[in-house]
Amino acid sequence: IEFNSVLFERGRQRLATLGLPTAGLHLGDGSLGLPGLAPFDGILVTAGAPALPPALLRQLRIGGRLVVPVGAQDPGQQQLLRITREGPESYVREQLGDCRFVPLRGAAGWAT
Repeated sequence: IEFNSVLFERGRQRLATLGLPTAGLHLGDGSLGLPGLAPFDGILVTAGAPALPPALLRQLRIGGRLVVPVGAQDPGQQQLLRITREGPESYVREQLGDCRFVPLRGAAGWAT
């Protein structure tokens, strides 16, 4: 899911040039996930969130994992977290280490 329409279009064009299908590309608010396609076995977020995005937690299948950088936008002190859904309202949180990602944009991200 790409928030930026320019980057989305570049990616779409690049995949088309390579002869690869674009069925997996979505333009929208990645902090909200894709509820219409949920549940997911895994969700990988490649932008730093201020907090765990609740919509993404809800879209995990039981046994599914969410990997997401969470923490301050500036100076970029973030923790890479792995969240495993163990039950309808049960999650296990593991800290994988320090990291620094670009800011997550959207409803559960940082203000633009």
